[in-house]
Amino acid sequence: MNAAPALAGYTAAMGFAAPQLLLRSNWPHRAPALAAAAWHALAVSFSIAAALTAYSLAMPTEHLHAGLVGLLHTCGLSANTAQPDPDTADRLAVGVPAVIGIALVASFAFHVVRARRARTQHREAVDLVGRHSPRLCATVLPYDTPAAYCLPGRHPRIVISDAAVDRLTPEQLDAVLEHEQAHITGRHHLVLAAMEAFYSVFRWVPLARHARQQTTLLLEMIADDRALRRHSHEVLATAMYEMAAARTPKGAWAAGGPNALIRMKRILGPRKTPHPALWGSVAAMALAVPLLPLLVACPPGLG
Repeated sequence: MNAAPALAGYTAAMGFAAPQLLLRSNWPHRAPALAAAAWHALAVSFSIAAALTAYSLAMPTEHLHAGLVGLLHTCGLSANTAQPDPDTADRLAVGVPAVIGIALVASFAFHVVRARRARTQHREAVDLVGRHSPRLCATVLPYDTPAAYCLPGRHPRIVISDAAVDRLTPEQLDAVLEHEQAHITGRHHLVLAAMEAFYSVFRWVPLARHARQQTTLLLEMIADDRALRRHSHEVLATAMYEMAAARTPKGAWAAGGPNALIRMKRILGPRKTPHPALWGSVAAMALAVPLLPLLVACPPGLG
C-alpha cells in the first residue's frame, strides 16, 4: 500500500489549513513562547511530510520499510554488496527528499551568515560613532529620535539613541534595555533565521508566510514578557510608544517597530494566563506533530 495520497493530503493540510486554525486561535498572544514552538513544529512537520511525499511518489510500489532498506543500499551502508545499482526511481526517491533537506540547511546557513555580516558592519560603525555607557551597558548614539535596538551574535551590542536617554524615565529606559537583553540571551536571531530558511524554500505555502510573520511578532512578545517581570505594563507601553517611529537596521531587534501597536494593546489589555491544560495539550502537540508524517507514511501494523 502506497502512502503517497495520504502524505500529500497531510502535507496540504499542514501547509494550508493548519496555519489558519492557529491564526484564528486566541491563545498564542497569551503564551508567545508556546505559540512560537507550535509554528516551528508545523514547519518541521510540513518539511518532513513534503520529503516523504516525494519519496512515495518516486517509489509507488514500495512501503517505507522497504524504502529505508533501499536507502541504505543507495548510500552504500548495507552489508549485502550483491544488490544491484539503484535505478532511476531509487535515485529520485533518495535525491528529491535530500534536495529538500539540503535546501533548508543551506538556506538557514545563508540567512545566518548574511545577518551576521550586516550586524558586523553596523557594529563597527556603531563603535566608531557611539560612546559606550557602563551605567547602561549599552552604546549611545547621537540621534534625535528615541530608538533602541540590539545586535545579537557573538559580540552583542545594545544600542540606544541619546534622545531616548533624555526623554525616557529611568524606569522606562531600564525596561527597554531588559527587552533588548532578552533578544540576546534568547538567541532569537537564530530562531528567526530558521523560519526565514523555511520561507525561502517554501515561500508559495501559506504556512511559510504566516509562520515567518508570526514568529517575528511572538519573539517580540517574549522579550516584552521578560521586561514585564520587573517593570509595570504602563512603563513598558509608554517606552514603546516613544520609540514606535524609530527605524531598525538590518539584522537588529528593536523595542519599537511595526508591531509596536499590537504589542502595546496586548500589554495594556486584560491579562489572562493560559490554563495548564492548554499548555500541556499544545506542548504535546508541538512534540508530536513532527512525528505524524512518519506515522502516515508507515502506519503501525503495515509491513
